[in-house]
Amino acid sequence: MSQTQPLFSAQQELRAAFKRLERILPARLASGLRWLRHPASRWARLPAGLLLILGGVFSFLPLLGVWMLPLGLMLIAADVPFLQRPMARFTMWIIDRVESWQGRRSP
Repeated sequence: MSQTQPLFSAQQELRAAFKRLERILPARLASGLRWLRHPASRWARLPAGLLLILGGVFSFLPLLGVWMLPLGLMLIAADVPFLQRPMARFTMWIIDRVESWQGRRSP
């Protein structure tokens, strides 16, 4: 029985999702996200991911939102292999929906 290898590894899919997200974020947020993705930033990435997840849980409070939950999960997925592919695909799906929605709104 032969198994076929996936076209891209889960880590490559997550990297592509991060890059696509960085393209649509404001420059300052994108540079912060790029810094957090760097391997040397692991000491900051995990606490930041946990804080974003916690903020997403309390999205009913001002300044916090549901957007924090998937971003926190993405940051944690950078270090947790079994989360990489699902988070990459979820992120791409969300970005597709946002871009589709924005396309319908513009005249």
